[in-house]
Amino acid sequence: MMRKLYDWTLRLADHPHALWLLALIAFAESSVFPIPPDVIMLPMILANPRRAWLIATVATVSSVLGGMLGYAIGAFAYESIGQPILTAMGKAHAMEEFNQTFVDAGFWAVLGAGVTPFPYKVITIMAGWTSMPFLTFIVTSILARGLRFYVVAALLWYFGPPIRTFIEKRLGLMFTLFFVALIGGFVLIRFL
Repeated sequence: MMRKLYDWTLRLADHPHALWLLALIAFAESSVFPIPPDVIMLPMILANPRRAWLIATVATVSSVLGGMLGYAIGAFAYESIGQPILTAMGKAHAMEEFNQTFVDAGFWAVLGAGVTPFPYKVITIMAGWTSMPFLTFIVTSILARGLRFYVVAALLWYFGPPIRTFIEKRLGLMFTLFFVALIGGFVLIRFL
């Protein structure tokens, strides 16, 4: 089923309204859709490299707006559904502890999910659920999603079709390694 969804998304890149479809997919991926917008960005940029920056901008803005929806889902669904269930189970105190831990590390969680293959939608919902400061969430989302989509656009714009295979197979791994190295550097600085 995932393969059919992936192939369908690739076909959308040839549609006359592909930019609007990219915006819709990037928006939905940030809260509910399982396929990342990179899948439609790749063929769009390869077909028209001069529009690479416009395509990255549309993906970034739409993804952040979709992240706001995910944040709202977490903020409003937790209050009405999640908390009463946890209270009935006697687990409300455990969630308060988790809440504070996520808020303390929220910037890094959003940044990590925004640039790595970790599902961004999970973090957007958790950010709302834990009442992460909205401004921190938005700024971090813009940074993370912008970094991800502009790096993809830059690589495709500069290298063209040969980089597509690398992006499809290894870019998530490269972002993950970059993020681990970045956090490792901060940890080293803090404790040295």
